[in-house]
Amino acid sequence: MSPPPAESFAPTADFFPSFAPTAGARLQPRASGLRRRLAGAMGLLVGPGVLAMLGENDGPSMLSYASSGASYGIGFFLPFILLTFAAAYVVQEMAMRLGAVTGRGYGELVFQRFGRFWGWVSAGDLVLTNFVTLITEVVAIRLGMGFFGIPAWGAVVCAVALVAAGSWGGRYSRWERLSAGLAVFNLVFVAVAVLARPSTTDVTHAVATWGPLPHAALSAFLLMVVSNIGATVTPWMLFFQQSASVDKGMTGSDIRKGRINTALGAVLAAIAGCAALLAAAPLFAHHVDMSRYEGGAGFAQALRPFIGAPGASLFALGLIEAGAVAMLTISASSAYAVGEVVKGAVCSFNASPKQAPLFHAVNIGMTLLAGLVVMIPGAPLMSISLNANLLATILMPSALVFLLMLGNDRQIMGAHVNGRLTNVLGVSITALTALAGGAYAVVGFLGAIGVKIG
Repeated sequence: MSPPPAESFAPTADFFPSFAPTAGARLQPRASGLRRRLAGAMGLLVGPGVLAMLGENDGPSMLSYASSGASYGIGFFLPFILLTFAAAYVVQEMAMRLGAVTGRGYGELVFQRFGRFWGWVSAGDLVLTNFVTLITEVVAIRLGMGFFGIPAWGAVVCAVALVAAGSWGGRYSRWERLSAGLAVFNLVFVAVAVLARPSTTDVTHAVATWGPLPHAALSAFLLMVVSNIGATVTPWMLFFQQSASVDKGMTGSDIRKGRINTALGAVLAAIAGCAALLAAAPLFAHHVDMSRYEGGAGFAQALRPFIGAPGASLFALGLIEAGAVAMLTISASSAYAVGEVVKGAVCSFNASPKQAPLFHAVNIGMTLLAGLVVMIPGAPLMSISLNANLLATILMPSALVFLLMLGNDRQIMGAHVNGRLTNVLGVSITALTALAGGAYAVVGFLGAIGVKIG
């Protein structure tokens, strides 16, 4: 996909040549009223917004939410998770709107509007972060399958085969249905939370008061805060949702539906994320030392005495699902990012591997490399998993700055530029994300030189 000249960004009616197949499809004979309503409902339920949000409920994210519940209970982190998903909606709505209006992915727009240097920097940051995160997804699948006695090599083969199956077929709609079908099972964590029997009074009190506040060393508390931010607001989501919105064929007239789809995804993902925290809260209540379970690798085993074998099995299945959906979406975001900055490259699931070799090679190749890393004897897999969200938080502010600048660029957005409220919220999210990452870095540095804080 070669970059067009800057003047071509004016949002006119002929700005979306790549949408010809979708436009043609809309000229087909009208379906019955019931079929149209069902198709409309499915369009709201299945789309880039839902997939981005549920895809972000990946292996390290669900382990982060569970670790928060196991280490500190629900007092502070239950409402905090809800707040982070509200922030995710603001960010992802901008990404969706940019894709629908411009017909260009995030990486391509950065490349064209800010130059080759920043384009390659943003793509490079994303690919690095995504590779680290993909390793954690394979780890999550390995942990979940290991609970059922499946060996590590079997988990890796299943992970790579899943992404390869998503690449095969030459249709975005096919890939989207595969991802959406798996994403539904993110809600198994709700069943696990029910089996954990949380107190309605405690949940209400936590949401209303953000208390009781956890008692912990400042560095440990900040690590958990930063990890939860990185579990919800991450760079790959920008690349994925904006590019997937283009691949789906969305235009400016689809923005309202895109907002509903993104909001629905945020609500569903927030429910699942909070459920993971509530599911692990019995470990906090019973003072279970998770160091006995390899630093969180054995949440399912640790929970078995409190939620029973069915609940533990569902938790393990949830980890498998979380890793699987995230592998599909994160590998896709990497493929979009690389394809969008390479001149002449086709980057779309609507193209076959023969038509878009680079796109599909990146999509499958990164997953294969992540699987090989997981198979290395003695590799620090849990350390990588626990720090993946931290890396995402550190890299997110720069991506948000570019997103805000693009969203306010009237030359490419026309009447769809950011409103005042979106800008206020976007700037606040950027500042708080940078502050959280910076605070953890400062506290970590002071601790490393022997200065005790908290």
